Amino acid sequence: MDADTGTFLIQLLQIIWINILLSGDNAVVIALACRSLPPKSRKLGIVLGAGVAIVLRIIFTLMVVSLLALPYLRIGGGVLLVWIAVKLLTDETDESNVKAAGSVWQAVRIVAIADMVMSLDNVLAIAAVAKDSTLLVILGLGLSVPLIVFGAQLVITLIERFSWLVWVGAALLGFVAGELMVSEPRLHGVFGPWSETTLEMIAGAVGAVLVLLLGVYFKKRHAAESVEG
Repeated sequence: MDADTGTFLIQLLQIIWINILLSGDNAVVIALACRSLPPKSRKLGIVLGAGVAIVLRIIFTLMVVSLLALPYLRIGGGVLLVWIAVKLLTDETDESNVKAAGSVWQAVRIVAIADMVMSLDNVLAIAAVAKDSTLLVILGLGLSVPLIVFGAQLVITLIERFSWLVWVGAALLGFVAGELMVSEPRLHGVFGPWSETTLEMIAGAVGAVLVLLLGVYFKKRHAAESVEG
């Protein structure tokens, strides 16, 4: 296996892992929207809802990939990814207000709209990893969909049992954020003679450590506030 193939596979695995990690809330939305459907229609609603949502997500991700070519947007995107990673470690999401659907097509509509609203983090992270590769976007999202739809409960159980998996995922997001920021074309040459690969590795490591430190800080602060409250 040559270096290019190895890099492609690593990026593909990163996209699948990030999408699964950040789609736990989306999987809950799918389940809540379809919970009142008859058993025979429920599976159809889940599959169709997830299918429509993923097609829209592919379109949005490809749009974001194009937008990352705009001046300094990579820096802003990197900062936003750091925030998303820290939020992943410190926030508790509540989707209990998602209404149940009365029909399959109503469920599809609820899932599609909710996914569009909730998927900014997924879209930005995947676009950052894929860089300029449309194939990576389509493959990464396409392969992760069945894992989310049919393995959502397993993934949630694993994350609940092994909480460090969330921290690994957050650190990965921080790494991607660091890489994204230093890949800004207008910063080329600013950091001296370091090669692009070395610079991205260093920036990625700094981003990962920053996310973990911020996660620990905010979790401790939240715990202290809870005790005081």
